[in-house]
Amino acid sequence: MSYAIIGFGKIGQALAKAFARSGIEVSVATTRDPDSFASAAAAIGPGIIPKKLADAVKADIIFLAVRFESHPDVAKALPTWQGKTIVDVTNAYGVPPEKLGGQPSSKFVAQAFTGGRLVKGFNHLVAAVLDQDPAVHGGRRVVFLASDDDGAAAEIGMLAENLGFAPIKLGGLSEGGLLVQARGNSWGQLIFKDLVKFD
Repeated sequence: MSYAIIGFGKIGQALAKAFARSGIEVSVATTRDPDSFASAAAAIGPGIIPKKLADAVKADIIFLAVRFESHPDVAKALPTWQGKTIVDVTNAYGVPPEKLGGQPSSKFVAQAFTGGRLVKGFNHLVAAVLDQDPAVHGGRRVVFLASDDDGAAAEIGMLAENLGFAPIKLGGLSEGGLLVQARGNSWGQLIFKDLVKFD
């Protein structure tokens, strides 16, 4: 299984650190030349591999950690996303619901990634919190996952466990998923809630 993070701002780098802590190799890419962020990637760890966008999207699982309005540019990198799982880490705060056809933002994003399986996840924590070790006082930091594809949600749940987090599945994108999606100028009820699960 291969992994990539598209977007290397604060959230992208926080995700890269989670991979580095767990010793899992991950490609990182932006629309910029990989040389421009190679030193930042190297500072996180040797398993953080800067790549061109066209190469990074060859991964099996892709974290979409770009600004919401940039997702169509990433989607154009491949004619079809068949066989790939996309983790939507974007937040559409401030985007009028009518611009999304009244749909939840993740459903709107999913339409751009033709053939791919989309999971909403890892987006409810601010970068400074996501950046920290998910092991907290003997518990694990919670990440919420929502998807209309149970298999994809299970796959990302396993990955979240491997990265040290405690995944909690919220169901479909239009049901529980709304709890972690911004809508217009309001945030879903679970966004910014930093929860820890004790087994």
